[in-house]
Amino acid sequence: MKKVFKLRDLDCANCARKMEDAIRKIDGVEDVQVSFMTQKLTLVADDARFDEIVEKAVKACRKVEPDCEIVR
Repeated sequence: MKKVFKLRDLDCANCARKMEDAIRKIDGVEDVQVSFMTQKLTLVADDARFDEIVEKAVKACRKVEPDCEIVR
């Protein structure tokens, strides 16, 4: 499943890259792109576990950028 999420308060491109790297390590993630310019997260992951993977992605993003919010 592929889904695009809007990001709120992503501060820099470096943080976006760190978030992308952290999410890519989550089991079940097939592809991920975090764009600082468009403030969007594009996630491609296993359909059966998609909600669980999104929750893990949210936690990974908060570790990198505590103020950034993934709008669902």
